[in-house]
Amino acid sequence: MPCSREELERREGQWLAPYAQRSTETRGRAHAEPPPEWRTHYQRDRDRIIHSRAFRRLEYKTQVFLNGTGDHLRTRLTHTMEVAAIARNIARALRLNEDLAEAIALAHDLGHAPFGHTGEEVLDRLMRRHGGFEHNRQSLRIVEELEQKYPGFPGLNLTWEVREGLAKHRPKPPPPGSPRAGAQTPERQPSLEAQVADLADEIAYYSHDLDDGLEAGLLTEARLEREVRLWRRSARQVREQHGALPDECRRFFTVRCLIENQVRDVVRHTEARLQKARVDSLVAVRRRARPLVGYGEQQRRWNLELRRYLYRNLYYHPAVHDVNTRAARSLGALFNHYLEHARHLAAQLGRCPAVRRPRALCDYLAGMTDRYVLHECRRLLGEESVSAPGLFPSQSPRGS
Repeated sequence: MPCSREELERREGQWLAPYAQRSTETRGRAHAEPPPEWRTHYQRDRDRIIHSRAFRRLEYKTQVFLNGTGDHLRTRLTHTMEVAAIARNIARALRLNEDLAEAIALAHDLGHAPFGHTGEEVLDRLMRRHGGFEHNRQSLRIVEELEQKYPGFPGLNLTWEVREGLAKHRPKPPPPGSPRAGAQTPERQPSLEAQVADLADEIAYYSHDLDDGLEAGLLTEARLEREVRLWRRSARQVREQHGALPDECRRFFTVRCLIENQVRDVVRHTEARLQKARVDSLVAVRRRARPLVGYGEQQRRWNLELRRYLYRNLYYHPAVHDVNTRAARSLGALFNHYLEHARHLAAQLGRCPAVRRPRALCDYLAGMTDRYVLHECRRLLGEESVSAPGLFPSQSPRGS
């Protein structure tokens, strides 16, 4: 017999820790729907996110390097998949709800602008008089309003818990009529699953941005070993366990050890906090003044050291920052063009009629891929494509 939702929920109840979020205890959806037949509520959310247009567009959005500048460099989509994998691993180790953590991780960057954080800064500046722009809030707009795939409601109609996770530690009130909508519990923190997804994002982007910087030749292992303790520790582990390795294998495995060490630290110290605080329920998690999922103090200091190193040597390197800045200016040019030529925006204004023209335009631009922005600039403004010539002078094709 096929495994029904009820059976999945029974197994979930047997496995999950008492402070985990059970799908049977969801606060529901803004628009009532029959429950899924062969999936839990959070599994349905995960599938809706994966099948959304916004998710597919992440393939052509910048993570650090302008999309298309290197076949092996991360895009916003591959970064998202890596975040989801790390979130599942941490959630499983802590006996939390893996499906919920994964769904939040898969949706966390749906609202990201083209051209990475540079593009986000441009849109925020353009929208300063109209409420600004921030990609976490935009992710919520996408799943609540902008995706138009279902006949009975706008958006994806995800569960309250997934949408809460996208709000980044700013719990939203439950939708009217949902279970526990009238609860008076003072809630300061989101679920542990939301906290896990948030930290998995940090682990993934610093570790993998470092890897991409090495791939591009902008960072070197020698300098990392001198200046970044996280790298030095992981490189030493690889040498002690495996001896001399080929360059590509050594670098890959060092990054893998770096991630594993961070995950292990998070699991160990989160367990210790849960035990020390005697947390025995989800209500107790939500009442905490501070998050429970996190690093130990030494790991936190080492991560800050890595973060500062990446900002000095990668994110503001001219080969990254200058190229992304030039590309992001295309967003400003398109914004002004569309404001002056409203006919080009007619279809988008009809998509969400309750919002004003600048917000509808911002929604449209934020949803674009890098290459579509550049295509539109060429088509409407006659501007040439932005590229990064000579970025990888020493890179030769390698097998996957």
